[in-house]
Amino acid sequence: MGGAAHLEKLNDRQRSAVEHGVGLADGKAGGPLLIIAGAGSGKTNTLAHRVAHLIVNGADPRRILLMTFSRRAASEMGRRVERICALVLGDKAGVLTDALAWAGTFHGIGARLLRDYADQIGLDPQFTIHDREDSADLMNLVRHQLGFSKMESRFPTKGTCLAIYSRTVNAEAPLQDVLRANYPWVAVWEAQLRELFAGYVEAKQVQNVLDYDDLLLYWAQMVSDPVLADDIGGRWDHVLVDEYQDTNRLQARS
Repeated sequence: MGGAAHLEKLNDRQRSAVEHGVGLADGKAGGPLLIIAGAGSGKTNTLAHRVAHLIVNGADPRRILLMTFSRRAASEMGRRVERICALVLGDKAGVLTDALAWAGTFHGIGARLLRDYADQIGLDPQFTIHDREDSADLMNLVRHQLGFSKMESRFPTKGTCLAIYSRTVNAEAPLQDVLRANYPWVAVWEAQLRELFAGYVEAKQVQNVLDYDDLLLYWAQMVSDPVLADDIGGRWDHVLVDEYQDTNRLQARS
């Protein structure tokens, strides 16, 4: 692919990343590749060209998993890939009709997988997804039911409680460590927070609700099962992650 016109605007390092392993006989595209580059160096553009180059060289776009950190970024990535492919494929660009069916945020991909595998993991596939505001309101309801909102010494607000809960889940760290490192002024409430979080989890289960953190948590737990992990991994030939340095421990494990 030395004369590939769609790669001409890339510099040598970008082009090397885009072409890494593409076209190898074993079809594995050269194995894992981590790109480390500073802001403004064209990482996202390089990734878009990488995806397009895979498709141009015969990869099935429906078997490419592309994860980004916002829906807007995922949509823009898809548009870039389609433009690049259209330049190369011309009338054959119809292959992109279902292009990047698995492009989205970590949470969006997680939600799709959980609905697909709900029956196998004991989850009602009709679950509702709470956004941050809904989650904070439910946390506040449990907080009130437990009587913590009426204490003489002011108990943390619903927003703070949700932030602590979310950090604990995403960092996969003990509550005590999270409080000590990030919320030392709340440490006095550790016992109450444990009770609150247990009540919050129970309330979600009763209402068949998942919050944003659950989408990652359930996904990570699901792939800890070898059979499910093999089935899920078999859906894709290529997995690409934009801004990988921003992943937390839970996202990385998913």
